Amino acid sequence: MQIEQFDTGLKGQEKVEKLVITPNENYKYKQLVRGYLSKIVNEGISKLDENLENTFSKNVRLNCFYPLNEFSGIEKYKEKFWKPLLNSFPDLERREQLVIGGTFRDKIQIGSISILSGIFKNSWLGIKPNNKMVNLKCCEIHEIKNNKIIESYILIDLIDLLIQTGENPLNTSRGSEGNWLNPINTDGVNFFEKNMEISQASLEQSLIMQRSLNIKPELEISSDTELKEKLLNHPQSDYWHNKMIWYGPSGIGTARSLEGFVDNHQLPFRKTFKERNYWKLGHYCELGDGKFSLTAGWNSIQAVYGSDDWLGYKSENQKVTMRVMDFYHHDEGKIRENWVPIDIIHILKQIGVDVLKNIKN
Repeated sequence: MQIEQFDTGLKGQEKVEKLVITPNENYKYKQLVRGYLSKIVNEGISKLDENLENTFSKNVRLNCFYPLNEFSGIEKYKEKFWKPLLNSFPDLERREQLVIGGTFRDKIQIGSISILSGIFKNSWLGIKPNNKMVNLKCCEIHEIKNNKIIESYILIDLIDLLIQTGENPLNTSRGSEGNWLNPINTDGVNFFEKNMEISQASLEQSLIMQRSLNIKPELEISSDTELKEKLLNHPQSDYWHNKMIWYGPSGIGTARSLEGFVDNHQLPFRKTFKERNYWKLGHYCELGDGKFSLTAGWNSIQAVYGSDDWLGYKSENQKVTMRVMDFYHHDEGKIRENWVPIDIIHILKQIGVDVLKNIKN
């Protein structure tokens, strides 16, 4: 089974001149974004206008989780995202787990995984408060130009929030629910990597593994037992650590080891989405930063929902698109950990399951 070689980035931009920054510049940009976002959260509503103006370009482009979706402009950002968020969680704190920076083609980008913690005081996006502390899994990618953020991608796991409030809107997860772990045996936030070859090697490893996913034994095999065996001996197995952890979004859950990943997510996913294209549009982000890498696509995965194996909902062969980020930790020559935010509510909306409407009924 041969792994194809092709450009996985956004189509039509393959010949864009690649921007190169030094490790020192990369670290500076990471600290800049960290400071911006922490200040907005820490200083809250009273200084929101000033902090947003200092952080974002006037015409900043936003790509958010469902139901916020895509919009532009700092005023809309304030009214649709920040004011409701800070009103619902007045004592909000931001705790980072992973911060990755670098350049992709002609863009400087900073990605992060953080936990937004606070007491859920007021309704948010139609979700009822529980007046208890909750932890929002927040995954972001920001593009920087002239020291301001000009475009952002944000995925917050609303299903995880619902579960914390005592509401489980989906079928039971195959994997384990709960908070994601920090990177094992290392600091994922304050690290500084001087050797750019290490960063490039991390990115290359994740991209080769991803390209191997185009090898699809599920197209020829109907038996679960035989398909599982094929997936455990699939070319992807060369790239996963024997103690790998795949941190999935709520609704799928977290899995440990390649076998756990296959059982809990990959096998049912492949059976449901036999007809799929991972790079119809391509990645808008591909970064390597030390022992970490990050790739992401906004509707880059296009597929047909062809069975109820994944998540258990009835199939009518609906066409769907997916908003996905992949954060990787590379250790001992393999991919040791993979954090994967996916906008599950957005996918379910496309097959006729309206999670946020159902919780109101």
